[in-house]
Amino acid sequence: MYLTREFVDTKAGFERIKADAVRIGEVKTFNRFVVDVPTGVDVEEFTTVVVWCERFAQFISAGQYRTPG
Repeated sequence: MYLTREFVDTKAGFERIKADAVRIGEVKTFNRFVVDVPTGVDVEEFTTVVVWCERFAQFISAGQYRTPG
């Protein structure tokens, strides 16, 4: 799971901004999971959560939790 400053909804979109994304943890299940935000990561600096599969380099999903600015 990553935090990004820009909403993306495709593999190509995420690959374009991945270098600026912050990986906050792994998703091991899609059934009621919780990922703790690491100390030092300010969620107010980001707008979007992206679920990305590292193993297969696949975009899974994204959700914008606030608008920029």
